[in-house]
Amino acid sequence: MGRSIVFYRTEKGRCPVDEFLDSLPAKVAQKVAWALKLVQELDPVPAQYMKKLTATDEIWECRTSFGGNTFRILGFFHGRDRLVLTHGFVKKTQKTPPQEIAEAQRLKADHIRRYGDA
Repeated sequence: MGRSIVFYRTEKGRCPVDEFLDSLPAKVAQKVAWALKLVQELDPVPAQYMKKLTATDEIWECRTSFGGNTFRILGFFHGRDRLVLTHGFVKKTQKTPPQEIAEAQRLKADHIRRYGDA
């Protein structure tokens, strides 16, 4: 059936991925949603849409390009087929900024603390 995608939520109910998507122009948000549907349904997922970041604790990056910009949403697998997306940003450089990776790892640790290891 593919993998399920869920958005990380803080204990107070904030959802950084929803906030990121809400900040995007409608056409960009539509393309990001389309790319996430590919990630959900395709196996394997083409590397242009999703790849594991090297030198991280199993952090993955979902990518969408639109109008010369690249929109990234980071996340991790909780179990074999459940992708938890933590937050998004517009990537302006070749390398993923270390603070974005650190944020994804912090949110992953919080999720596992609250819901257990998969």
